[in-house]
Amino acid sequence: MITVPTPAAPNTSASAGRSRTEHPFAFAHEFAREYGLDRRSTGAVAPSSRALARELTRPLRGIGSATAHTILEVGPGTGAVTRHIAAAMDARDRLDLVEANPRFVHLLAGRLGAEPPLARIRPQTRLLAGRIEDIDLDEGRYDAIVCGLPFANFEPDVAEAILEQLFAALHPRGRLSFFAYAGLPALRSAASGPARRRRLALTRRIVGGFLAQYGVDRALVLGNLPPAWVHHLAGEPVRR
Repeated sequence: MITVPTPAAPNTSASAGRSRTEHPFAFAHEFAREYGLDRRSTGAVAPSSRALARELTRPLRGIGSATAHTILEVGPGTGAVTRHIAAAMDARDRLDLVEANPRFVHLLAGRLGAEPPLARIRPQTRLLAGRIEDIDLDEGRYDAIVCGLPFANFEPDVAEAILEQLFAALHPRGRLSFFAYAGLPALRSAASGPARRRRLALTRRIVGGFLAQYGVDRALVLGNLPPAWVHHLAGEPVRR
C-alpha cells in the first residue's frame, strides 16, 4: 500500500482553467487503453456517465450533516464518480480512494491538486495505491462505500473475499453501492467456453447472495455506455 501525496496547490493559469473534466469524453481513451491492458482492475471501457455517478452517490446526498462521515471509493479510475462524492462532502468529512491502476493513480493525484471540486477536498482525502485486498481497512470505519470494481471479471473466491472485506469495513448503518453492466453477463457467458461459463455463473451466484442478504434498492441507469444496474446494500442483513 502506498499513500500518494497530492500536489500542494492548484494551477490557476488559463490553460488549467480549461480542465478536461469539462469534456465528458476527455478520459475515454485512458479507460480504453487500460481496459485492454488489465481487465482485472479496469472493468469499464469509458468513465462513468453523470447519470451513473449520480445514482452511485445517491446515498451520500441523504446521509445528513449532523456528524462527520468517512467515505471509501474503491476503483475511482479517473475520478468521474469522485467528483460527485466531493460535491456531497462538507469540511468535516473524510474520503479514502483506493486505486490499483498506477496510471489512474497518477491522474487522480494531479486532479486532486488542480481541478475543482476535487482540489477543495484534497486536505480531507487519502489516495491509496494498491489492490483493495492488500489494504488494511478498519472494521466498521466507513459510513458509505462506493465500489467501481468489475466483480464479473474476478474469480469467484476473489469476488467473495472483496465483498466480505467491504462489508467488514462498512458501518452497520452504512451503505455500499456498486454497479454491473446490464446484459453483459449473459453476453459473456454466451461467448465463453464451458469452464469459463461455470466460473462466471459461480461469481454471479456469489454476488447475488450478497444482494439477497443486504440489498435494499437498485436502479437501472440507461444514460451510461453501456447501461448499468446500480445496487445499494445495507451494512446489516435486511429483513424481508
